[in-house]
Amino acid sequence: MSNDEWKNKLSPEQYNVCRLGGTESPFSGKFNKHYEKGTYICVACKQELFTSDTKFDSGSGWPSFTDVMNSKNVTLKEDFSYNMRRVEVLCSKCGSHLGHVFPDGPAPTGQRYCINSVSLDFIPAK
Repeated sequence: MSNDEWKNKLSPEQYNVCRLGGTESPFSGKFNKHYEKGTYICVACKQELFTSDTKFDSGSGWPSFTDVMNSKNVTLKEDFSYNMRRVEVLCSKCGSHLGHVFPDGPAPTGQRYCINSVSLDFIPAK
């Protein structure tokens, strides 16, 4: 999609995060304290990303997960912005910025996928 097509499809906040790599304010996202059973998907292309079974409260202010639903559904990319070394998490289907992954999560993976609520949508379990 072109930038204009993405701007028409996404809200301004979604466009800023998903297409420009922005970040929502901590504790502001609708999925930060959300614990309903189901699947979290990419807001831009609807690809499945995370399940509620791997979600936990990290206290960071963003939805956090210990693992992805399928490793083929995300792309991990080194990010050196803001004089930090981080690993960016992108949707592998549409390239949307989702957040970052850190090696300080709980067992069993030790990973904390710190994801922007605005980059996600949710499908409740049946």
